Amino acid sequence: MAHQAGGPRPRPRPVPQSIEARAYLQDYAALLDAVPFPSVVVDHRWDVVLANGAFETLFREVGPHPTAMPGDNFLRFVLFHPDAGTVLAEHESSWCLPMLAHLAAAVERHGHDHGLQSILRDIAQDPIMDVAYRHGLPHWIRSVGRHAVEHDGAVRPLLHPDPRWGGTCRIVGETPKTLHDMGYTRLTLVLREARRPAAATRRTGRGGRGRRGTGHLSVVPAAEA
Repeated sequence: MAHQAGGPRPRPRPVPQSIEARAYLQDYAALLDAVPFPSVVVDHRWDVVLANGAFETLFREVGPHPTAMPGDNFLRFVLFHPDAGTVLAEHESSWCLPMLAHLAAAVERHGHDHGLQSILRDIAQDPIMDVAYRHGLPHWIRSVGRHAVEHDGAVRPLLHPDPRWGGTCRIVGETPKTLHDMGYTRLTLVLREARRPAAATRRTGRGGRGRRGTGHLSVVPAAEA
């Protein structure tokens, strides 16, 4: 349950009120740490409730950020961290757009949530991302189908800092009833062993091809708005 280092946390890690729920999460954290693949428990804002050591290892090389560390809020990390593309390959189409779709669904269910509204405000400050969210996202969903939005079962490109792992993972949703009743979701990134050296396709380091800055959603051109 150690949080990711670097940058001040935007808010305390969410903790349930009841003693029983906290005890359950403490035991669930021990279970999570026994899993060899990156695994994370998030709430409806994608605030990270629990993350295992493999999850922290996956993102160990990302730089500090004041509000978008992967161990604090995974949605913010995907959308706003300039190093996100160095770990989450094909960042725009395979990670950013599906996460924007999940944000839109969360806003429909929890429209007045302060955390979600804060993310929407940050999106609005990026003109290209704002156009992508308000206009390009519905077009993208119509083009690729609703299946592309779902996390569970999706095979997505990934650049792990350990070269033993290949370039893709399968996302598996495995949320037990108790977590679900707390409003939490668990996702595990099932890694695949590398079949051959992939030095040419590994990360190029901070500042390399995977890094992006403001106005990064070229996969949803403004002309689609």
